[in-house]
Amino acid sequence: MKKITLSILLLASLNGFAQNPAPAGPQARAVALTGATIHVGNGQVITNGTIVFDKGVITAVGNGDTPINGAERIDATGKHIYPGLISPAATVGLQEFASVRATLDYQETGSLNPNVRSLIAYNTDSEVIPTIRNNGLLMTQAVPDGGVIAGSSSVMQTDGWNWEDAVLKADDGLWLQWPGYFARSFDYETFAVSLKKNEQRQDAINALTATFSDARAYADLKNPAPKNLKLEAMKGLFDGTRCLYIRANYGKDIIEAVKFARQMGVRKPVLVGAEDAGRVVDFLKENNVPVILGPMHRLPTLEDEDVYLPYKLPGMLQKAGVLVSLSYDGEWWRTRNLPFQAGTAVGFGGIDKEEALKMLTSNTAKIMGIDNVVGTLEKGKHATLVVSKGDLLDMRTNVIEHAFIQGRHINLDDKHKRLFHMYREKYGQPDIGK
Repeated sequence: MKKITLSILLLASLNGFAQNPAPAGPQARAVALTGATIHVGNGQVITNGTIVFDKGVITAVGNGDTPINGAERIDATGKHIYPGLISPAATVGLQEFASVRATLDYQETGSLNPNVRSLIAYNTDSEVIPTIRNNGLLMTQAVPDGGVIAGSSSVMQTDGWNWEDAVLKADDGLWLQWPGYFARSFDYETFAVSLKKNEQRQDAINALTATFSDARAYADLKNPAPKNLKLEAMKGLFDGTRCLYIRANYGKDIIEAVKFARQMGVRKPVLVGAEDAGRVVDFLKENNVPVILGPMHRLPTLEDEDVYLPYKLPGMLQKAGVLVSLSYDGEWWRTRNLPFQAGTAVGFGGIDKEEALKMLTSNTAKIMGIDNVVGTLEKGKHATLVVSKGDLLDMRTNVIEHAFIQGRHINLDDKHKRLFHMYREKYGQPDIGK
């Protein structure tokens, strides 16, 4: 009897340790969200709107007169409905603790690894994933890093039992770190960033030229035998089924990287980071190159630049006709704050909120080639959306009350909320979250 009692107590204590919520089950019946302000994601806003979805797909979007035909009704009066936000250029799900090597799974050894696939390393049990859901991010691009060609990324949903459940688009593109004229180094003792000439630049470009030339010749073969896994992974670059995401920051590097991609026959080059994009706007527009900007909440690249230039850059590019997306490239721990970068772009970039919203929804979906299913709230697309108490781009009113991924009603518990409630209780404070 003592053994049985002890076992029960042990099991009870284990249940006391909070775990991530289980992934949501398939949508069981039609749902209608009514009375809300609907931000479609393409610039359109519907006041007092209704959105209906069934079996994971949106069946109707319109004003208050839209029929709901017996669907489960959720009153969202006074709330705001947005498409699920997309986080590009992220390592969420690929790393947990930066200081614990065993939790880092975003990088392979070697310099040229086009055959590496990030999606098989995506950890759906990560404690980080639920925290970004709570700011409206329902999709993330799992991106490899390291070397010159890091491998291929995949677009993942932020809910699923495993990577097979979570994947929305597998192997959407390859990632290239362009060998620039200068190399940055960071001193962890002084927290200073310094630049020095990149002595390995030409050797790296020569290796890239040889690799891309081989890959293009290989792609022209109908039935290559034996198959080369590295060159197989690059075939989609030449027929337009995959993007080539190029990390480059300085103006001259940006121009050289895009010209290299075009000369090699790459159909869809995409710039990532692009801190100097404002200096080469005409070149980007002329070559129809989309841009995924890196962190905006930073100082400008050069000391004599406008201190607010990083805040203004998204608006500058958008108004010039460049397809722009926002990211926290290289700063995964801040991914959950991505909506507020768009809010900053509104405050400093001379664009309205709906234009800024595109940078996290429809623009990003177009770049990744998933705009046929997500990015906007339209009939026939996935019911991947959030209901917020207020403005999603404002940290004061970004309060997610409901989230749906392909119609599945997501549990919005996360570690941050659990710790908040625990310590409010510890110090005897009223728990405003309950």
